Order: sequence, then structure tokens, then C-alpha cells
Amino acid sequence: MKEVQELVGIVPWTFVAQICNLFLTVFLVKKFLFDRINKVVEERKQMADSQIADATKAKEEAKTMRDQYEASISNAKDEARQIISDAQKSATERGEAIVADAKKEAVAIKEKASADIAKERTAAFQQMKSEIGDIAVSIAGKVIEKEVKEADHQKLIDEFISDVGEAS
Repeated sequence: MKEVQELVGIVPWTFVAQICNLFLTVFLVKKFLFDRINKVVEERKQMADSQIADATKAKEEAKTMRDQYEASISNAKDEARQIISDAQKSATERGEAIVADAKKEAVAIKEKASADIAKERTAAFQQMKSEIGDIAVSIAGKVIEKEVKEADHQKLIDEFISDVGEAS
């Protein structure tokens, strides 16, 4: 049992050597390993902070660009509405001008037609006078059964026409 006790027991010199070994290991790890690890961790932290700052800056720039884009779209929509409004006004004015021109043209055509009708009426009246005069002379010649001179003939026609003109 003594052997078992020696395996489980504490030897003071071994214990002191192990404690010294532990302190030496901790000192060396801290001196050479922790400083480098802390340096790498600090570099990575700074890199992460700069990436976060860059991402924040990029996000703000993107938001600014989006706002500018939305303002441009709004301006384009307003401009499109204005162009459509101007085109509608122009079309309305042009339509009104066309209608006014058509009315003027219709009035001119009506006046020309009235003038043509008056000319035709006058021409028809003159032709009727001539034909009525010839018929009257013929009838008068048969009634009188004598020959009428041209001057007398014209006088009779004029009298007859004036009588017919007054009657109409």
C-alpha cells in the first residue's frame, strides 16, 4: 500500500518544480503568445470596425442616391403631366380653330350659294321676260293680224315685263 500512497502522495520538491514549471509556461505563453494574439485580435477588430464604417457610409450614399432617384422620377412625372396638359390645350385650341374655320367656310359657301341663286334667278327672270315677250307679240300679232314693227315690238315687251314685274 505504500506504493499506492507514493503514487497518490505529494512530493514537495516535485510539487515546487511543477509550480515553477507552470509559472514559467504561463509567463512564456503570455510573453510570446498572448501579445501576438492580442495584436492579431486588435488588427481584426480595427479591420472589422473600418468595414462596418465603410458599410455604413455606403448605406448612407445609397440612401442619398435613392432619394435623388426618387426626386428625379417625381420631376419626370411632373414634366410628363405638364407635357400632356400642354398637348391637350394645343389640341383643344387647334380643334376650336378648325371648327371656327369650318364655320367661316360654311358661311362663305352659303353666301356664294345665295349669290349664285340670285344670279340664276335674275338670268331665269330675264329669259322668262324674253320668252313672255315673244309669246305676247305672237298673241298680239294674231289678235291684230297685222305686222308689228321692231320698235313697237320692243315697247310692248317692256310694258308687259314691267306689268309682270310689278305683279310678282
